[in-house]
Amino acid sequence: MTIELNNNVYTDGGNDTETTPVVLVHGFPVDHRMWDECAAALRDQAVKQGVKPFAIWAPDMPGAGEGPIPSDEDSGGKDADGAFPYGLDRMADAYVDLLHAAGYGKAIWVGLSMGGYLILDIQRLHPEAVAALALCDTKADADSADMRLKRVAIATDCETTGTHEPVMGFAVPSEADSTVKQSDAYCRQFETWINEQPADGIAWRERMAAGRSDLNDVLPNINVPVAVICGDKDPSSPPAVMKPVADAMTKTDVTMTVIDDCGHFSAYEHPDQVAAALLELVKRVG
Repeated sequence: MTIELNNNVYTDGGNDTETTPVVLVHGFPVDHRMWDECAAALRDQAVKQGVKPFAIWAPDMPGAGEGPIPSDEDSGGKDADGAFPYGLDRMADAYVDLLHAAGYGKAIWVGLSMGGYLILDIQRLHPEAVAALALCDTKADADSADMRLKRVAIATDCETTGTHEPVMGFAVPSEADSTVKQSDAYCRQFETWINEQPADGIAWRERMAAGRSDLNDVLPNINVPVAVICGDKDPSSPPAVMKPVADAMTKTDVTMTVIDDCGHFSAYEHPDQVAAALLELVKRVG
């Protein structure tokens, strides 16, 4: 019983398994395309700075883009309330299996929002596969009881009606949001991406996130290089949330980058700045 992933390769780095690949893990409720401009900027900046080529991947999570939707059995089964308590763990295993199948032992894992949950779980379950971490606009906390119920309700709604409406708020700005998020281009792009996701896939990701464990205990044991990146106008993971995450990692050197006039999807809103922070992490590993 395994979870299958749909990998997307921005560059194969010459398939040199002596280098360390960068694996970009997208946020919810979109897919790997949120990384397109950031991945291109990372590649171009690396070339300009004479950094040895390395692979850049962005696998789609299960149920995202063309990623297969796992069965309940492959997800580890449901709790009584409909959440998947082992879904995140099964997905973490699948990402590491993908890495090893390509001949690599370690990766630089980059996770934004829900992607951050995944890479922290990889650190918990497979620390030997972690060369470095970049935590972008995310957190280590499990959902509150109310948030868990909300996620499961959204999942049920998406499954039974095929609707995307419960998560369309990610494409709707407020007056407090960043300039980019308030732009028509942002709203159109995220509305398009969300509508292109299978409703059952949105539901799977909601049930997986609802059932995840608290990962704060992972933070003090991390001993690899870490970059923490967030937008100053992120409504859910602002600097006030990300700074304690950085401070909790006491066994390693952590760099923290706060991007001005930036919301939750920092890699989409300011791809060059996020790429610059990621390249510094690559160089620390190299």
